[in-house]
Amino acid sequence: MGRIRHNLKNMKRSTKTISIILIFFLIIATVIIGRTMIGNHFKKKFSKRPPPGIIVTEVVKKEFSEKIETFGTAISKKSKTFKIKKDDLFEDLRLKDFVKKGEILVKLKSGDIISPFSGELGYTGLTEDILVSDNIVIITLDDNSVIYSDIKIPENYSASIKKGLPVEVKITSYKNKIFKGEVDFVSSRINADTRSLLARIKIDNKNLELISGSLLEVGVKFDLRNSLSVPDTSVMIEGDKSFVYKINEENIANKTEIKTGIRTDKSIEIISGLTEGDIIAAEGLKKVRPRGKIKPINK
Repeated sequence: MGRIRHNLKNMKRSTKTISIILIFFLIIATVIIGRTMIGNHFKKKFSKRPPPGIIVTEVVKKEFSEKIETFGTAISKKSKTFKIKKDDLFEDLRLKDFVKKGEILVKLKSGDIISPFSGELGYTGLTEDILVSDNIVIITLDDNSVIYSDIKIPENYSASIKKGLPVEVKITSYKNKIFKGEVDFVSSRINADTRSLLARIKIDNKNLELISGSLLEVGVKFDLRNSLSVPDTSVMIEGDKSFVYKINEENIANKTEIKTGIRTDKSIEIISGLTEGDIIAAEGLKKVRPRGKIKPINK
């Protein structure tokens, strides 16, 4: 009788254990099935989403160059100074801003002064009554149609600087404007004290925006070349490597490694990894997935 009770007790324990195990596996199965169903739901949901609209652009060739940056002072093409006796003035001195060659600069009792060339006329000082003596006034005539400037080129660039190289000039009064010019002359000797090479540049100034004496920010361009170019917004940097998303004919974005050169004017020079005419993602790279489809938007 005791043995029977013992067996019954063991059977109850076994049944309880089996029930617990079954419940445990049932819970696991429920979780797995639930996660699978949820995953399939979101997969279907996201798979129905249209591909993101991404601005794309074509890989093109653009001029790139190295640049020597320095400073210079604006010098007029021509300049002439006139000393006038006040008691020789035929009338009050009235100066024009600009005079043409052959026009009367100043009417004098002893004979009019005629402009030897076209230019801007003014006093040499800050007021209209600058006197060298009690009866002498100094005026100047400047031809600023072309501006020159002498600049110093560091010795390590001496082999790169040549006559005719393009020049870009900026001044503080025209912050967003670039004046174009070229190297007009290069010295044949390096200054032993400054370890620099003297060069002269000339800048077209037909609108007379540059004034003699102005401080110039000068950039001399050299090693000019036509290279592949992409917008700086299209390049992804990962460690020491660079990538772009190249778009194929099916509008699939392929992550492509590239080798870059210099950066200028919001463009980056491409050394390798792309060819002219390739289509790449230009903006909105965070919305692009590798091997994902996009809707291209031409910039």
